[in-house]
Amino acid sequence: MSYYGKHVFFCCNQRDGGRTCCNNKGASELRDYAKGRIQALGLAGRGKVRINQAGCLDRCEEGPCVVVYPEAVWYTYVDRADIDEIIEEHLQNGRVVERLRM
Repeated sequence: MSYYGKHVFFCCNQRDGGRTCCNNKGASELRDYAKGRIQALGLAGRGKVRINQAGCLDRCEEGPCVVVYPEAVWYTYVDRADIDEIIEEHLQNGRVVERLRM
């Protein structure tokens, strides 16, 4: 059994030279928001959900991006409402959010 039931990685890569990157699209702020929501909902911890920052996940041009394991489902998002939908639908109810899927 995995230590976490779900492990969520937010690409927070910061590229130089004006190249497209997730962090320029609010990735770090929305990762912090997701982490706070997971904690507030009592979903954080062993056997539950872990929100992590990742370096480059190599999909910045499609991003910002987040990947949820163990399902290996990739999402893009725009704002807090999208993050809330991923949390409610996927992390709480086990349903993939097709409209945000990459």
